[in-house]
Amino acid sequence: MNHKQTEQELTDCLIDLAFAEDIGDGDHTTLCCIPADAMGESELMIKEEGIFAGERAAKEVFHRFDPALKVTMHRHDGDHVRPGDIVLSVSGHEQSLLTTERLMLNICQRMSGIATMAHRYQQALIDAGTKTRVLDTRKTTPGMRMLEKEAVRIGGGMNHRIGLFDMILLKDNHIDFCGGVHNAIARARQYCKDKGLKLRIECEVRDFTELEKAIADCPDRIMFDNFTPEDTAKAVALVHAARHADGTPAHIETESSGGITFDTMIPYAKAGVDFISFGALTHSVKALDMSLKAKGSSKLTV
Repeated sequence: MNHKQTEQELTDCLIDLAFAEDIGDGDHTTLCCIPADAMGESELMIKEEGIFAGERAAKEVFHRFDPALKVTMHRHDGDHVRPGDIVLSVSGHEQSLLTTERLMLNICQRMSGIATMAHRYQQALIDAGTKTRVLDTRKTTPGMRMLEKEAVRIGGGMNHRIGLFDMILLKDNHIDFCGGVHNAIARARQYCKDKGLKLRIECEVRDFTELEKAIADCPDRIMFDNFTPEDTAKAVALVHAARHADGTPAHIETESSGGITFDTMIPYAKAGVDFISFGALTHSVKALDMSLKAKGSSKLTV
């Protein structure tokens, strides 16, 4: 599957749905008071410090509604922005500027909020002297996953997986239904072989008994679910000591998950895990405040 193609297709579907739910049979407020030939310009102004994200999506919104709209970027994805900064200007038919305003803002505000949070988390881990990377989860807004995960990357975080199709993650329920860690990993490997798939396999473990079994089967990554920082350090040491049957290093990645927050993440990172996943990056984020304001629009006289 081509992830870039899928990303674009899903973004197009989201924008189409957003237009349908917001515009319906017409933006009657705009249509009743703005002449069809009136031309103007608007500017996207930042009102809160953070990381901007949403450049690609903003252009898509404007151009899909009205290809004649001209967008000029003054800041770009990943830029640190402050109140008063002008991120972009867009010029063309005033009707189009007004009708697309809210959808563009909804997307850019949310994406920028996610990018800002991801940047804050990742920078704190770097400042603490760790090499641990921030991961997102599948706890995303239905329909907006591609944009939200794009925002995580823009902020400096990493995507855990896009969906159920691009990685195998054996969680507690999968393991219980399979009858244990060994059975779950074995079935995952056989499935990939039978289907001709090259998918990475990650296995969640809840205790050291499951950890030992997972290490023996050597998945690509092991997730420590609800471990304490102290137990995480012990678990990381066991994984790092793992060897294949021929004595070569196993090279199993490690991940911590389960209720970890910004305030509690540093001890986990210092325990040596490669990744920490945070559902809060997408399910509890605050939108970054910004507004689209008219600049030099035509003046009507009645």
